[in-house]
Amino acid sequence: MENFTPVSAVLGGLLIGVAASLTLWTTGRIAGISGIVAGALFPKRADVAWRLLFLGGMLTGGLVYLLFNQGSMDIQIQSSPLTTIVAGLLVGFGTRLGSGCTSGHGICGIARFSKRSFLATSVFILSGVLTVFVTSHV
Repeated sequence: MENFTPVSAVLGGLLIGVAASLTLWTTGRIAGISGIVAGALFPKRADVAWRLLFLGGMLTGGLVYLLFNQGSMDIQIQSSPLTTIVAGLLVGFGTRLGSGCTSGHGICGIARFSKRSFLATSVFILSGVLTVFVTSHV
Protein backbone atom coordinates (compact mmCIF):
# COMPACT_ATOMS: atom_id res chain seq x y z
CA MET A 1 0.00 0.00 0.00
CA GLU A 2 2.37 2.66 -1.19
CA ASN A 3 -0.36 5.27 -1.73
CA PHE A 4 -2.08 4.93 1.66
CA THR A 5 -2.68 8.50 2.86
CA PRO A 6 -5.39 8.44 5.53
CA VAL A 7 -4.95 12.04 6.69
CA SER A 8 -5.33 13.59 3.25
CA ALA A 9 -8.17 11.17 2.45
CA VAL A 10 -10.12 12.16 5.56
CA LEU A 11 -9.47 15.87 4.99
CA GLY A 12 -10.50 15.57 1.35
CA GLY A 13 -13.67 13.72 2.31
CA LEU A 14 -14.52 16.35 4.91
CA LEU A 15 -14.00 19.15 2.37
CA ILE A 16 -16.21 17.39 -0.17
CA GLY A 17 -18.91 16.89 2.47
CA VAL A 18 -18.77 20.53 3.57
CA ALA A 19 -18.89 21.76 -0.04
CA ALA A 20 -21.83 19.48 -0.87
CA SER A 21 -23.70 20.55 2.27
CA LEU A 22 -23.06 24.26 1.70
CA THR A 23 -24.18 23.98 -1.92
CA LEU A 24 -27.43 22.32 -0.87
CA TRP A 25 -28.07 24.76 1.98
CA THR A 26 -27.24 27.93 0.05
CA THR A 27 -28.65 27.13 -3.39
CA GLY A 28 -31.02 24.23 -2.79
CA ARG A 29 -29.08 22.37 -5.50
CA ILE A 30 -27.17 19.10 -5.47
CA ALA A 31 -23.39 19.36 -5.87
CA GLY A 32 -23.25 16.94 -8.78
CA ILE A 33 -20.49 17.99 -11.13
CA SER A 34 -22.18 16.82 -14.33
CA GLY A 35 -25.29 18.85 -13.50
CA ILE A 36 -23.27 21.89 -12.49
CA VAL A 37 -21.24 21.81 -15.72
CA ALA A 38 -24.33 21.17 -17.87
CA GLY A 39 -26.15 24.06 -16.21
CA ALA A 40 -23.18 26.36 -16.79
CA LEU A 41 -22.75 25.39 -20.44
CA PHE A 42 -26.45 25.23 -21.33
CA PRO A 43 -28.23 27.53 -18.85
CA LYS A 44 -32.01 27.25 -18.58
CA ARG A 45 -32.35 29.67 -15.68
CA ALA A 46 -30.52 32.64 -14.29
CA ASP A 47 -28.45 30.48 -11.91
CA VAL A 48 -25.17 30.37 -13.80
CA ALA A 49 -23.16 32.49 -11.34
CA TRP A 50 -23.04 29.96 -8.50
CA ARG A 51 -22.17 27.20 -10.97
CA LEU A 52 -19.23 29.18 -12.35
CA LEU A 53 -18.09 30.04 -8.81
CA PHE A 54 -18.28 26.37 -7.79
CA LEU A 55 -16.27 25.26 -10.84
CA GLY A 56 -13.80 28.12 -10.36
CA GLY A 57 -13.34 27.08 -6.74
CA MET A 58 -12.57 23.52 -7.82
CA LEU A 59 -9.98 24.72 -10.32
CA THR A 60 -8.48 27.19 -7.85
CA GLY A 61 -8.26 24.51 -5.17
CA GLY A 62 -6.37 22.25 -7.56
CA LEU A 63 -3.97 25.03 -8.52
CA VAL A 64 -3.32 25.93 -4.87
CA TYR A 65 -2.63 22.27 -4.12
CA LEU A 66 -0.12 22.15 -6.99
CA LEU A 67 1.64 25.27 -5.67
CA PHE A 68 2.27 23.65 -2.30
CA ASN A 69 2.91 20.10 -3.53
CA GLN A 70 4.92 20.43 -6.70
CA GLY A 71 5.75 17.09 -8.24
CA SER A 72 3.10 15.21 -6.26
CA MET A 73 0.72 15.11 -9.22
CA ASP A 74 2.84 12.85 -11.42
CA ILE A 75 0.06 11.29 -13.49
CA GLN A 76 0.81 8.85 -16.27
CA ILE A 77 -2.07 7.98 -18.58
CA GLN A 78 -1.53 4.46 -19.85
CA SER A 79 -4.22 4.41 -22.52
CA SER A 80 -4.20 5.92 -25.98
CA PRO A 81 -5.68 9.39 -26.54
CA LEU A 82 -8.52 7.81 -28.55
CA THR A 83 -9.38 5.43 -25.70
CA THR A 84 -9.31 8.32 -23.22
CA ILE A 85 -11.62 10.43 -25.41
CA VAL A 86 -14.07 7.56 -25.98
CA ALA A 87 -14.07 6.77 -22.26
CA GLY A 88 -14.80 10.42 -21.42
CA LEU A 89 -17.67 10.55 -23.90
CA LEU A 90 -19.12 7.33 -22.47
CA VAL A 91 -18.93 8.72 -18.95
CA GLY A 92 -20.65 11.91 -20.11
CA PHE A 93 -23.36 9.89 -21.84
CA GLY A 94 -23.79 7.75 -18.73
CA THR A 95 -24.19 10.76 -16.45
CA ARG A 96 -26.96 12.11 -18.66
CA LEU A 97 -28.60 8.68 -18.92
CA GLY A 98 -28.38 8.16 -15.14
CA SER A 99 -29.55 11.70 -14.38
CA GLY A 100 -26.39 12.45 -12.46
CA CYS A 101 -22.85 11.42 -11.70
CA THR A 102 -21.00 9.79 -8.84
CA SER A 103 -20.78 13.06 -6.94
CA GLY A 104 -24.47 13.84 -7.32
CA HIS A 105 -25.74 10.35 -6.62
CA GLY A 106 -22.88 8.83 -4.62
CA ILE A 107 -22.20 11.71 -2.26
CA CYS A 108 -25.30 13.87 -2.16
CA GLY A 109 -28.01 11.35 -3.04
CA ILE A 110 -26.90 8.60 -0.68
CA ALA A 111 -26.50 11.16 2.11
CA ARG A 112 -30.17 12.07 1.57
CA PHE A 113 -31.15 8.35 1.53
CA SER A 114 -32.39 8.59 -2.06
CA LYS A 115 -33.38 5.13 -3.35
CA ARG A 116 -32.63 6.25 -6.91
CA SER A 117 -29.13 7.31 -5.86
CA PHE A 118 -28.45 4.00 -4.09
CA LEU A 119 -29.42 2.19 -7.30
CA ALA A 120 -27.46 4.55 -9.58
CA THR A 121 -24.32 4.33 -7.42
CA SER A 122 -24.57 0.53 -7.37
CA VAL A 123 -24.79 0.53 -11.17
CA PHE A 124 -21.77 2.90 -11.40
CA ILE A 125 -19.66 0.63 -9.21
CA LEU A 126 -20.77 -2.58 -10.95
CA SER A 127 -20.07 -1.02 -14.35
CA GLY A 128 -16.59 0.00 -13.21
CA VAL A 129 -15.82 -3.47 -11.84
CA LEU A 130 -17.04 -5.15 -15.05
CA THR A 131 -15.11 -2.70 -17.24
CA VAL A 132 -11.85 -3.34 -15.35
CA PHE A 133 -12.44 -7.09 -15.46
CA VAL A 134 -13.17 -7.13 -19.18
CA THR A 135 -10.31 -4.81 -20.16
CA SER A 136 -7.82 -6.59 -17.90
CA HIS A 137 -8.78 -10.25 -18.22
CA VAL A 138 -10.78 -10.84 -21.39
